Amino acid sequence: MAEPIRGIDSETVRRNLERVRERSGPDVEILAATKYVMPEELGRLADAGIGLVGENRLQDLEAKRELYGDRFAWDFIGNLQSRKVKRIVPLVRLIHSVATDSALEQLGRHAGPDTQVLVEVNIAEEEGKGGVVPDALAEFIARAPVRVTGLMTMPPFTTDPEQSRPHFARLAELAAEQGLERLSMGTSQDWEVAVDEGATIIRLGTSLYR
Repeated sequence: MAEPIRGIDSETVRRNLERVRERSGPDVEILAATKYVMPEELGRLADAGIGLVGENRLQDLEAKRELYGDRFAWDFIGNLQSRKVKRIVPLVRLIHSVATDSALEQLGRHAGPDTQVLVEVNIAEEEGKGGVVPDALAEFIARAPVRVTGLMTMPPFTTDPEQSRPHFARLAELAAEQGLERLSMGTSQDWEVAVDEGATIIRLGTSLYR
């Protein structure tokens, strides 16, 4: 279990953000993953120039959004439980992790005309891991009752970012096949490789905060 993140320094975050922007370019969105960031610390992220945050848990999303409102754009990046879709939809601009028919059913009931989602892809077809397998992707998207604007993935864990490159490249191929523009891929350890392979959203945590 990761430790809660406290004592964030705005200037450190600002420098890290500038470094990432220089490498990633102006067309890549930098999402601050705030699962472990304490609510009282989020103001320092805003002061540092962070504009987009991603939450993994509904209760944290609700609590932090109540405190900070429109100071950020909010995305949901965690495991999507279908029973929580109704409450998540009005709070976020984008859900990154749609991957089950039950989630599609709930989106059909509760999504609005502007709701946009990403489909999570189990790119390496790891057993027991969430996400739609590549061969089922086209049919899954066709069943979606809301606008699918892109794909998201978490490749198999590795300490070598280069091991993630073929998985990111494959996700980009799948997105192109489906005519989708958004690619949410890359975290603190492998975001540079993800950018090389076409990421449009990178989800960063410790590389921004430390």
